[in-house]
Amino acid sequence: MTYTEALQYLDSFINYERRSNYDYKQSFKLERMKRLSEILDNPHRNFRSIHIAGTKGKGSTSAIVYSILKEAGYKTGLYTSPHLVSFRERIRINDEFISEADLSRLLLKIKGGVEAMADDRPTFFEVCTAVAYLYFSREKVDFAVFEVGLGGRLDATNVLEPLVTAITPISYEHTDKLGCTLGEIACEKAGIVKEKTPCVIAPQEDEALRAIIKVCEERSSKTILVGKDIKFNEIGFSDSMEIFSVTGTASGYQKLEMTLLGSHQVVNAATAIGVIESLRLKDIAVSDEAVRKGVRNAKWQGRLEVISRCPYVVLDGAQNRASAKALARAVKRIFKYGKLILVLGISKDKDIKGVAEELLPIADKVILTKAGVTGRAAEPEHIKKFVTRKDRDVYLTGSVKEALGMARAFASPDDMILITGSLFVVGEAKL
Repeated sequence: MTYTEALQYLDSFINYERRSNYDYKQSFKLERMKRLSEILDNPHRNFRSIHIAGTKGKGSTSAIVYSILKEAGYKTGLYTSPHLVSFRERIRINDEFISEADLSRLLLKIKGGVEAMADDRPTFFEVCTAVAYLYFSREKVDFAVFEVGLGGRLDATNVLEPLVTAITPISYEHTDKLGCTLGEIACEKAGIVKEKTPCVIAPQEDEALRAIIKVCEERSSKTILVGKDIKFNEIGFSDSMEIFSVTGTASGYQKLEMTLLGSHQVVNAATAIGVIESLRLKDIAVSDEAVRKGVRNAKWQGRLEVISRCPYVVLDGAQNRASAKALARAVKRIFKYGKLILVLGISKDKDIKGVAEELLPIADKVILTKAGVTGRAAEPEHIKKFVTRKDRDVYLTGSVKEALGMARAFASPDDMILITGSLFVVGEAKL
């Protein structure tokens, strides 16, 4: 199987990342993932794992935990989704993406297992997750950090038996699938909590926090609350650095530096440190210096990512109201610019109204667009219905490339171009 054939094989599976209309509880079946794992001899049991769910910040938190463990000298894997440019981004060990050859070989191995499941064929994400399990097992990683795909309870990653779980801030998203209330959504996310396994909980709305704690109590899972057990304090910032302090249950970390920008990333870093301190309680050695270096060296593309200056071009994958609100707050707090040109493309199953209401007030010009790689993309004409203010310029484009070209033509050197609304849009902007 060549790499091109491997990607074609992956594309033969139903991909819910690119679909919006489906029955979540009928389409997501943890038993199917368990069956595939058993056929492959349960490779996920051959390494130690950390499992992270949430609405906002789960990818960033995963990346920070991964970075700290690498700095501590451990061979560490990271599994995330979706990718921005290359599929290989999803599966990495110590900053090396899975190779084309390894991906092809492992998919060929999985193919035999899939053929034995003809009565209930796995999904694209389940096959991707199986590749990660096999790869991390074969490479004998010390640890692997897994970001949940969707929800938690029924997610393909939930066959893991992690050392610690974490739940990042929860907000309204996928309400047609995960539930209409924060409590219902939180219960789905908290489905990753395992019996007698510590759970680090980022700051939450009261309804979500109650739901998570209830699940933890039912499973005798110790809770570590960020903001209570793990305290943090912002000290300063620039357009390239956050400076903050964290006081954990075992150590204090003064004047930490991080290139991930925004107050919400400080929360994610504190959550990641909570995870590390939970590992320390299991006699896993991670020095304070490894924490400091890991936070400083953590990278996560497409989240308040500055790809150029004069004018600023900033990418962010905010795709729900809460993330868009955090993005707007961070942009106003961190950057100094003349006019802001907003390039917005969003999936049709997202909260278009909520995202628009948070981001439009900071925009001087609005360019609406759509990603070409997903069938979930909302048409610019549809997004325009949510641009309620008439005192701004609004332009419609058929592609991210066209939108970015238009934005650059409009922008003066002291302006900002903000590209957001979808990781698919962000990924195409990076090409």
